[in-house]
Amino acid sequence: MKPLRTTVAVAALALACLVGAAPAQADVPTARGLLQAGAAQGVADGYPAVVGLVRRGDVAQYASAGVGVLGARTPADPKAQFRIGSNTKAFTSTVLLQLEAEGRLSLDDTVAKWLPGAVAANGYDGSKITLRQLLNHTSGLPDYVSGTFGLNYGANLQPYQTWAPQALVNLALSQHAPTSTPGGQWSYSNANYVLAGMVVSAVTGSSPADEIRRRIVEPLGLADTTFPTTDPTLHGNYLHGYEYPLGMAGVILDVTTSNVQAFGPAGAMVSTVDDLAAFGRALMTGKLLAPAQQAELETTVPVNATVGYGLGVIHRQLPCGQWAWGHNGAVLGYFSDWLSSEDGSKQVVRANTEFHLLTPTKGQTDTAKATADAFCAL
Repeated sequence: MKPLRTTVAVAALALACLVGAAPAQADVPTARGLLQAGAAQGVADGYPAVVGLVRRGDVAQYASAGVGVLGARTPADPKAQFRIGSNTKAFTSTVLLQLEAEGRLSLDDTVAKWLPGAVAANGYDGSKITLRQLLNHTSGLPDYVSGTFGLNYGANLQPYQTWAPQALVNLALSQHAPTSTPGGQWSYSNANYVLAGMVVSAVTGSSPADEIRRRIVEPLGLADTTFPTTDPTLHGNYLHGYEYPLGMAGVILDVTTSNVQAFGPAGAMVSTVDDLAAFGRALMTGKLLAPAQQAELETTVPVNATVGYGLGVIHRQLPCGQWAWGHNGAVLGYFSDWLSSEDGSKQVVRANTEFHLLTPTKGQTDTAKATADAFCAL
């Protein structure tokens, strides 16, 4: 355990992550039981489905409750795909760290070096913000997920609307004038990772989706992980996503088809619990990054006394005293998180199939506790 390398919760969504010494593999069934009980409670709380995985070494077991699509009797499949939201950020940061290792950029480069004029409005200055500050959310840039954008996205009114990355950045800059200087404090903003994706394109000439596929998805064999860029629908074996519209008691809407360009490299990817566990293990054990970049990944800024944010990853101390690395993700219809020990020996991953842009709900609280308890039992 790295005591002062804090870890952070992602945006308005608090995750539970842990790390530490773990008992023998005989505790995998116990951990699975805790996660299964939490999944059942999540469904009792109103989730259509909850799926998850616990893994100690190469021993993995699954949890699931509910149904993959409302109105059907087919149990939710823990092997099915779902939208992973802000868990995408760890993939994006990994690409930038790899580019640094290749000598093609430095995380201490300014945004303006690679994206001249992209951040130059309402008092914001890209020549004073570094790439590192984008990745650890200390840039001081506002988020764009509010106001009319948030209402339209939350109501799923425009699933096929196209959003140019710069348009999302401009929307963020227009929210308000700076309230802190770059590097001054942690403040979560999806605009940071939209800009990070723009830097990937500027440096490589390829899209973030192509670079993530070539550098991470294909080498790790993540057969069920994709980065949709235009198609808002899901394909193959997937869990439907739902939302309870605000102010409409008793109503639940299927929002499986939703806008992917609204988040892009900040939150557009699709995956499974198996693939997220495999990615988390590879990332935390240095299979994707050189040692210098691994150290940068895990260097965190404080969010509070027990939570810190690295470069697209969270480090958090759970109530049982253990620490874990991970992240969480919330997009319309889906809420998920993954936890990994630093040595990659244990993972817990969970996905819920309802999200309506508010947190915490009882379902989030109950399933997050079960995820943390399962990790502690490994």
